[in-house]
Amino acid sequence: MKTVKDKYLVVGADFAGYPLKEAVVAHLKEKGWKITDLGVTKDSDPDDTENMFHRVGLRVGAQISEGNFERALLFCGTGMGIHIAASKCPHVHAGVVESVPAALRAITGNGVNVLAMGAFYVAPAMGCDIADAYLNADLGSGYEWWYNFYEFHKLAIDELEAFDYETYKANGFKMEHLGDYPLKLEKKPE
Repeated sequence: MKTVKDKYLVVGADFAGYPLKEAVVAHLKEKGWKITDLGVTKDSDPDDTENMFHRVGLRVGAQISEGNFERALLFCGTGMGIHIAASKCPHVHAGVVESVPAALRAITGNGVNVLAMGAFYVAPAMGCDIADAYLNADLGSGYEWWYNFYEFHKLAIDELEAFDYETYKANGFKMEHLGDYPLKLEKKPE
């Protein structure tokens, strides 16, 4: 698997997300990231329907599902459609963000392995900051002071990975617990 620790990343964009993707990729390459781009490139044919947002999202999501990459960045006009498509792939936990705090929480609290941004809403400089925040954090990082933060959120990820809709339905729409960790909202100490 190509990991974040080793600075490997898979990305993809449709035509609407292309300008933001280009800015973020240039920024990351300057920092030594090795990028695999599975979406629109400068040489892409605008009539190539294989580069529609949902098809790019599925291509990139499949790279996560197959264990080829640890994380991915996606870009379309809103970030919504491309992230929905990627989410159809097994083991993909995708999120859309428009700010640095949201990007940090997406990875630190939700373990998002596919992060999407919308070029209609995220300026290039903000996109670079979002990518940096997302790629330089891990599940639970920054919340070490919060009792059971990591365990609570890791349990949620594990239960979602094990989730089977038919079993859930047969169980009266009740989740089978893999365990439990109490978690109360806490304020960060000064």
